Amino acid sequence: MKAGLKKVLIANRGEIALRVNRACHELDIPTVAIFSEADRESLHVKRADEAFCVGPGPSARSYLNVPNIISAALISGADAIHPGYGFLAENARFAEICRDHGIAFIGPSPDAIRAMGDKATAKRIMVEAKVPVTPGTDIVESVEEARAFAKRAGYPVLIKATAGGGGKGMRAVHAGQELEQALSSASSEALAAFGDGRVYLEKLIERPRHIEVQVLADTHGEVLILGERDCSVQKPSHQKLIEEAPGPRLGAEFRRALYDVARDAVKAVKYVNAGTLEFLADGDAFYFMEMNTRIQVEHPVTEAIFDIDLVKEQLRVAAGERLSYRQSDLRACGHAIEVRVNAEDPANNFAPAAGTLKTVQLPGGPGIRVDTHLYEGASVPPYYDSMLAKIIAHGRDRDEAIARMVRALRETVVDGVKTTVPFCIEVLTDPEFAAGGVDIGYLPRLLARESRLEAAAVS
Repeated sequence: MKAGLKKVLIANRGEIALRVNRACHELDIPTVAIFSEADRESLHVKRADEAFCVGPGPSARSYLNVPNIISAALISGADAIHPGYGFLAENARFAEICRDHGIAFIGPSPDAIRAMGDKATAKRIMVEAKVPVTPGTDIVESVEEARAFAKRAGYPVLIKATAGGGGKGMRAVHAGQELEQALSSASSEALAAFGDGRVYLEKLIERPRHIEVQVLADTHGEVLILGERDCSVQKPSHQKLIEEAPGPRLGAEFRRALYDVARDAVKAVKYVNAGTLEFLADGDAFYFMEMNTRIQVEHPVTEAIFDIDLVKEQLRVAAGERLSYRQSDLRACGHAIEVRVNAEDPANNFAPAAGTLKTVQLPGGPGIRVDTHLYEGASVPPYYDSMLAKIIAHGRDRDEAIARMVRALRETVVDGVKTTVPFCIEVLTDPEFAAGGVDIGYLPRLLARESRLEAAAVS
């Protein structure tokens, strides 16, 4: 079935741009790519029907250059823009500009993006909807205000930026003497990353799991809850590295409560299109953390277990059509794991790498999917996110999914830059991960354990 869109401009790069391009072509919708001068030879440019250069390499002058992106849409005759993730995907003003130019923004409304993009506002909305949240503050205006909350709640506390994500503007504070400096550094980091230095405080849950719920809603009132993902394997910077669905070692009662809360949250925001509600789980309790008003990097694990194309559904919703599924149609099948292949050096605090790819050999075989823009001779520029590929393994159960992923990673060869592949094999074969249910402190503990072993070997 062809979605009622005439032409889609893809306002992103790399594997997500290719992913959207494929969904559009399967629905017989022509596509328009945008690219920076650094990405001129990228696969997402080659695979689109049309392509426009929107600026030089730095993202502020290209993939965040709203006037040039809108101009490309108008010149090409695109009637819709898919923002992918990152860049302008959660920019309410960009969504408004698209609307003002008669271009469909393939995502939620500007009001929903704005409400959920400000974490303090989102938290207030969730409280009104009776969604459980961690004890915390509104935006803090002074050190004294922060100290007063920390005294009431007790240390440790967590400082969080109201805007953005990816761990920017986040600081854990374990004692009063750390608070003032942590507030200053978190605010400065948030201002540099998001142009918004406002922060708020929450009681820190020390060993939570990061559980998120995929939602999908259309303009006709249908809301789908597409299970949960466990994203607890995170780098010390809080950026995710390995995700899986369903979450291991979660009980049926926990899931029912989680899905009910997710549905209430979607209705409270009047949310439309794809989105993700993120929670911190502490034993049998869970607390709302934030909502990502876009498609997620880890969406393929949900697609694998539900046999659904989330991007196609996004296109249909943006065209005003009904979702292809009802909740009663959906049944989770098996287990899926996603590994992010990043151009990073885990031994050097995951420092990003840039260069030219000399050899690229990607895995295949039963149950393996690879989303990537890699090819031999491709350049890895220093301007963008370090993710090179996503490898997804689907199996009848978690053990089979892990075994398939380990086999796939051992087949993977990327020469020219350091990658996270060897480290991810180490994680997947670690007994603690294999047991399931790790918390967000797992990866930092693993790295600390390795450092101690290396130090002992040297001595």
